[in-house]
Amino acid sequence: MSFLELNAEEEPVRSENLRRLSELFLELDIEKKVRHIEDIFVYKAMNISGIGLREEDFGEVREGKYVQVIAITYEPDKNGKKKAKNVSLGYFGKAETLAHTRKNEVIEFVLRWRYEKAFQNLEHYKLLLDKVKPIDSLY
Repeated sequence: MSFLELNAEEEPVRSENLRRLSELFLELDIEKKVRHIEDIFVYKAMNISGIGLREEDFGEVREGKYVQVIAITYEPDKNGKKKAKNVSLGYFGKAETLAHTRKNEVIEFVLRWRYEKAFQNLEHYKLLLDKVKPIDSLY
C-alpha cells in the first residue's frame, strides 16, 4: 500500500491532505514535470518564487517577479560535496497578473506538500524510536 492509500479512519487529517494535494498536483499541471505524485517527495524542500510565505508577507505577490513552484534537492558536485539544486515544478507567469484563485492553489500546493513531508518525517522518527524501545526481560 502506498502512502497515498492511507486508511482514512486511522489517519483522517493526513488522508485528506493527500487527497487535496493529489487534486492540486493535477490542477497545477505538476505532472508535466514529475510523472508520479509520489516522486515529489524525493525533494528535500519546496518553495514559491514571486509570492511570500513568511508570516509577515504571507500571500503577498512580489511585483515584477515570476511565480514558480521550486523544489530543492541536494546532489553531489564533482568533488562529492552536496550542493543544493533548484528544480522548477511549475511556472505560472508574472506575480501581479496571476489570478487570485490560482495564486491560492499554488500556495496551498506547497503548504500541503510541506505538511505531508512533516508527516513522513514523524513516521521516520517513530520507526527509529521503535528500534530502541527496551526489550522486555525475564527479570
